[in-house]
Amino acid sequence: MREALSPPTVAEALREAAATLAGVSDTARLDAEVLMAHALGVGRSDLLLRHMRDPAPPAFAPLAARRMAHEPVAYITGHQEFYGRDFRVTHDVLIPRGDSETLVNAALEAAPAPHRVLDCGTGSGALLLSVLAEREGAEGIGIDRSPAALAVAADNARHLGLDGRAQMLLRDWDRPGWREGLGRFDLILANPPYVEDAAPLDRSVRDYEPAGALFAGPEGLDAYRVLIAHLPVLLTPDGVAVVEIGAGQADAVAGIAAGAGLTSVLYRDLGARPRALSLRFGVGKAVLAS
Repeated sequence: MREALSPPTVAEALREAAATLAGVSDTARLDAEVLMAHALGVGRSDLLLRHMRDPAPPAFAPLAARRMAHEPVAYITGHQEFYGRDFRVTHDVLIPRGDSETLVNAALEAAPAPHRVLDCGTGSGALLLSVLAEREGAEGIGIDRSPAALAVAADNARHLGLDGRAQMLLRDWDRPGWREGLGRFDLILANPPYVEDAAPLDRSVRDYEPAGALFAGPEGLDAYRVLIAHLPVLLTPDGVAVVEIGAGQADAVAGIAAGAGLTSVLYRDLGARPRALSLRFGVGKAVLAS
């Protein structure tokens, strides 16, 4: 047993933190390791290989306490990996999630060589910047109604060396004139708010992520109704828009798109859940992407 006055080692502190965090996280051990690595200023692999016998840093306990209060790890560290790249995140933006990589995959498949890309509600810029990083010939614009979010997106563009091809603009699709000067695009991306106002959410989401980027009316469809109506004016004739959807919303969003003269193709995530729709000109029914 460790003597009362002797500081815990990294290994001991990790065991204690993982046991405590098990009450609030399904990935308690991983959370503890990521936070410990952050406190030490090293990578997680380096932590596990070289630092387990070191004294636990004083900075670790406050980080673990924040996670105990249900704050997401990404907000605590200020970073989140998405599509193989590191993105800075703050409480002003949604945390990019692995499920949203389906949107990027769908976009790259539906528009293999886009010249101009628009990201509506860009947040951290993860969607736009991931597409631009994968398509060297593309340039893009990210719009958001939050100046703080745009600052995060611009910072991520600089960090990834994409600031020369990515422009961030303050625009709100709920306000008149928001399309002014944008032009037309070969590819439009959108992960709009789509959560029902009364939906039960985990505390880590409801208490910490920006409500304006989550909630969209009683059915979670308000943002789609507004944004999709503008797509025919923003798309080139052969252009495609790819939008993320919530569980059970595929038919409703496809119906909204059909009303705007757009056909829909459904994409599923790795859990086989409906996750994204690609929208093009022409009236038709949604079909399932292979």
